[in-house]
Amino acid sequence: MSEKLIDRYNEVRAKIDETCVKCGRDPKEVTLIAVSKTKPLEDIEELIKYEVNDFGENKPQELKKKFDEVSVPVRFHQIGHLQTNKVKYIINKTSLIHSVDSYKLAQVIEKEAAKRDIFVDILVEVNYAGEESKFGVSKDEALGLVKEIASSFRHINVKGLMTIAPFVDDPEENRPIFKGMHELLLDIKSQNIDNVDMSVLSMGMTNDYVVAVEEGATMVRVGTAIFGERQ
Repeated sequence: MSEKLIDRYNEVRAKIDETCVKCGRDPKEVTLIAVSKTKPLEDIEELIKYEVNDFGENKPQELKKKFDEVSVPVRFHQIGHLQTNKVKYIINKTSLIHSVDSYKLAQVIEKEAAKRDIFVDILVEVNYAGEESKFGVSKDEALGLVKEIASSFRHINVKGLMTIAPFVDDPEENRPIFKGMHELLLDIKSQNIDNVDMSVLSMGMTNDYVVAVEEGATMVRVGTAIFGERQ
């Protein structure tokens, strides 16, 4: 098992690096987040031995439990939908919240961060494809939400954008979405909003991360290709 996990991780990492080189990007620009949701802590510990540091979790309680039990500190990313009543579980345990999709959620993050006197890095989640089953603001609302959060909350740093593209058989189908997200990121960046640096673009998963990297992703969230199918 141990061989397999790191082999799979390295295979994904190698594809990312190769894609970066082809596109004239520095592979160091792209962080691979191993999506460990629903997987046991042993799998995380196995990858930690090989200096893997970034792990993605969907459920706040699961992130909290793993954060509390992991043998050495790693960076946990909250990548799943975050309900306001769950913010308190992860506020000081996550290195980045990828899924901020409303002013109301940002308000609660600010309140919990202020209580602890910490700063929290977030991404604004954009439902670029407009899928009804997905969370996130529309592409037309993204700039407004970024501005609102940046001007209202002093314990929050907006670091960029995140999207979950549709699940498709042919990753090429998602290229326009990834391209559009990159353009949106650059548009917002060009406005030079205080407290906003727009350096992170989190997009691409097991089936389409290569296309996402080609279109400018700086973080890809890969679970199945590393950990195998979920139960």
